[in-house]
Amino acid sequence: MKIVFATLLCSIILPAKAQTFKNPSGIFDPSPYGFSHTATAPASSQYVFIAGQSGSEDRSGTLSNDFRRQVQFTLANLKIALASYGLTPENVIKFTILIVDHDAEKLRIYTEEVQKIWKNGNYPVSTLIPVPRLALDHMKIEIDAIAVLPKK
Repeated sequence: MKIVFATLLCSIILPAKAQTFKNPSGIFDPSPYGFSHTATAPASSQYVFIAGQSGSEDRSGTLSNDFRRQVQFTLANLKIALASYGLTPENVIKFTILIVDHDAEKLRIYTEEVQKIWKNGNYPVSTLIPVPRLALDHMKIEIDAIAVLPKK
């Protein structure tokens, strides 16, 4: 009974552990590409689901023709969406990346920009899907995300 009470008390008083990312041995190391293989979050977590963000540079949806610039603005827009909940990129547990006409050069550019945001190396679990086009003619990238709200 004492153990049950202590466990319940700790779960109420102590903040929940943040999400954990792992890259199991036996599977290639995805770190150089800016993602992790697995992630967990506490069962008591609340999640924030962020719709696909594009590289639009303003509220009117202006898009550059430059892929790197679109990646930068896509990540900046993701950060704005996260900030509306008091979150940062470190709270993202999973995202999906859609890239038009994906190739090795676009992967290199995307990876460089992601590594600037997730400097701690705890990259979210992710899936990159090459696509022939996105919702708007000039969109080159779109990222949706799932973030974890820390327990207070």
